[in-house]
Amino acid sequence: MPDFIFNGKVYYNPVQLVMEQIGGVWKMPILWRLKDQTLRYSELRKIPHISDKMLTTQLRELEADGYVLRKVYAVVPPRTEYSLAEKGKSVIPLMEQIREYGLKLIAEAEGRGPSGAE
Repeated sequence: MPDFIFNGKVYYNPVQLVMEQIGGVWKMPILWRLKDQTLRYSELRKIPHISDKMLTTQLRELEADGYVLRKVYAVVPPRTEYSLAEKGKSVIPLMEQIREYGLKLIAEAEGRGPSGAE
């Protein structure tokens, strides 16, 4: 496939584009937690090992790329809720496949799968 430009950036293949949008350490865990429910920012803060700054950055990127919807309630104290947009919902089956493959790799590494069998 030839190089292409998406949002002003050159990509060498479509996988690179997808991984930039949903890859990394935190985006998939955020999307995964939102797959079945709307969560407040304070609930998303419970993701182990993520800092407030990183959570905020990742949520902003996911919102800008159209995966997450953000709703702010004008109450005191302010309340912000996050949910999956249609684009976010459409990526869940892909994440499920990636998760299954990851579980397979773990099982193989622990000697429970085909390549780990003696």
